[in-house]
Parts: sequence; C-alpha cells; structure tokens
Amino acid sequence: MGELRTEARFPAVAPGRGHYESFFIRTFHPSEPLGAWIRYTVLKRPGQQPRGSLWFTLFDAAAEGPTAYKVTFDPGDVTPDAYISVDAAGAFHDGEASGAAGDASWSLTFESPEPPLRHLPRGWMYRAPIPKTKLLSPYPAARFSGEVNVADRRIELDRWPGTTGHNWGAQHAERWIWMHGIEFQGADGAWLDLGFGRIKLGPVTTPWTGTGALSLDGERLPLGGPAAARRTEVHERPDGCRFTIPGAAATVHGDVAAPLKDFVGWLYSDPDGSEHHTVNCSIARMEITVEREGREPLRLSTEHGAAYELGMRETTHGIPIQPFPDP
Repeated sequence: MGELRTEARFPAVAPGRGHYESFFIRTFHPSEPLGAWIRYTVLKRPGQQPRGSLWFTLFDAAAEGPTAYKVTFDPGDVTPDAYISVDAAGAFHDGEASGAAGDASWSLTFESPEPPLRHLPRGWMYRAPIPKTKLLSPYPAARFSGEVNVADRRIELDRWPGTTGHNWGAQHAERWIWMHGIEFQGADGAWLDLGFGRIKLGPVTTPWTGTGALSLDGERLPLGGPAAARRTEVHERPDGCRFTIPGAAATVHGDVAAPLKDFVGWLYSDPDGSEHHTVNCSIARMEITVEREGREPLRLSTEHGAAYELGMRETTHGIPIQPFPDP
C-alpha cells in the first residue's frame, strides 16, 4: 500500500471536544460536463460519539440539476480504517473508494504521481488549535477508474481527472471558498487548488485569506498565505467568483462560474450546533491568468474542469438545499 498520504484525526479528539472531518473525491468526464462529488464525513458534538455520513452528488449539465443523496449512521459506526470506513456502507482507502447512499453506489480506484498539497504554509499549523480548520489535498491531480451507479444509470470511469481532499477541525470558517481546476486547454498536467477563508473574531469577520498552489509545467507554485493577505482579492457570488491570489513566483487572476441550476446545496453543521449553507458545482468553467516576472501573462481555461464551493451563513442564495440534516 505504501505510505499513507494523510490520516483520520477524529480518533484523537478528546471526549469533551467537538470535531468535524471530511474526506472527499471530485472527478469528472474528460470531454463532457458530467461529474461526481463524494464525501465521507464525521461530526462529533462535545461529549458525544462521532457520527459518520456518506454524501453523493452527480452533476450533469444535460439534466435539470444535480442528483444528490446522503445517509447518516449511528453514533460510533465510523472507524479510521486507512483512511476512513463509515459503517459497512463506504470506505475511503489509499487508492480505493467505495460506498452507497440512497440510489447511488460507487466503486473507484485512483492514483496520482503528484505528492500531497498541504495548504497551510507551516507544519505546526496542522497541530496547533489555530487555525481551527485544516485543509490538505492527498491526491491533488488524480485519475479515477471504476463505476458509479445512480438508480438505473451505470457510468464507467476510465482515468477521469479529479482530486481528493481532506479537511477537519473544531469549527468551519465563518465563510469559505474551495476551488480546483484541471484539464486546462493546451496545458497538460496543469492544475490549481485553492482554499479561501474568513474567520470570526468576536464581532469582526476577517478579510479573505487564501492558500494553495498552481502546478505548471511540472513546477508547483505556492500561492497565498498570511503575507499575501493584503493583496488577495475575492469577489464571490453563489454561482462563482473573481479572484486574485499572489505568490512568491506567480500571481493568479481568475474567474470560476457555472449556471445556478448546476449547483447542489447542502446543510453543514458545526460541532457547536451552528449551521452553514454550502453550495458546490464540480463541473464549472474556469479561466485564469498567470503573471510571472519576466514572462508574458499566460491565460488558461477549462470549460467544465473546475469545482467551486462556497460556504456561507446566508440562506438567500437561490440554490435549493438538499433535504438532509447534518448529521
């Protein structure tokens, strides 16, 4: 199996503390606006046992909207089985993922030559209580094979591009954005993986800060971090955003968007009982401009190879929320 690229954190959480954790997969058809977003999650209230859930969304631009399912299991029916097993219904291992939720089931294998992407710039940040949200991408540019079944529809995957992610913490950010882009036209192997957040400090919500990387021509260019916060710009909407994120060797300007009908809406709970509305489209369009000193700007685009997720407090975004509680 080799060395694991990450590990479940919930087993080490003290009984009196709260915790959330998510392992996820995002993959899409190389030439069609068709994709899947799959999550294996844990939510632990203070003083309670952790509860596991399986989430599934099929995105198909030819349909009226996404097809989504979620199932939650009894307290304690989740184990850290390299990386996580939820009841007997789903497991996410190193290079394999399987599961079932509602009328959906999946059996996938995946691989990536890319090393993990750790969004936080310092290793100690993954061990410290601050920031309260941790994010990394174990397989930032993966290829998926296998099958997905949704009701009577069987979809075969043959090296579909995508990514895997892992995030956890004591509390979600007050507001967050996650985006991933790959399969840019004319730029084989390029990918972009970014996380942005705003944090609540008493009555004040901080400006956007972002972290992540752009991989270009085999070189990984770190982006964002605390030192770049003043030059980071984010203009978000429920159906997309425009952004600028600088790094030491490059600055990326971008736009990511999709029709509202192609977004799925979910309820996310924090361990303290508060809630966010989260909207996601995993077959979004993305255009970016890469600026590097001494070079002409490089413009890249992908028609449906991007994912965009926005987590927020407001409920007036116009995207239907799926009828599943959390947990």
